[in-house]
Amino acid sequence: MISKAILADIPALTLLINSAYRGETSKKGWTTEAHLLEGKRTDEPEMTEIFLDPKNTILKFTENDKIIGSVLLVEKGPQLYLGMLTVSTELQNGGIGKKLLAEAENQAKALGLSSIIMTVVSVRSELIAWYKRHGYAETGQREPFPSSDIHINISDSPLEFVFLEKKI
Repeated sequence: MISKAILADIPALTLLINSAYRGETSKKGWTTEAHLLEGKRTDEPEMTEIFLDPKNTILKFTENDKIIGSVLLVEKGPQLYLGMLTVSTELQNGGIGKKLLAEAENQAKALGLSSIIMTVVSVRSELIAWYKRHGYAETGQREPFPSSDIHINISDSPLEFVFLEKKI
């Protein structure tokens, strides 16, 4: 079931997101960034900040009262920004990501927005191809990947974000 996440979900969401993107557990899934980045993908203070901004919504996918998927949606003018699409590594390739993507599109339509935009790390070709199969296209816009104490680049290549967009 997909519903809006609440503040009490922050610990479970933080654990899910970090386990799917970084560290050893993320290597079980195909969405891992562990070969590119060290550190955490997010932390509870960042998640709290996200929740407190009224332009942000986090949708959660629950099964048997456990959060197994999530996505961040941010209203940005006429567009909806989609980020941190996450599915538990044990359950990837089971259609949960597609369902979250479809619900994000429903949210954008309900808000009367013209498109959904996102950024994907440029070297994540398999992930970019997945989004393209779901109707997203590269905009041509790119920006450098930010350096921080959380996101530690261990890739041999410089990292940058590729912008993708889907018209609604």
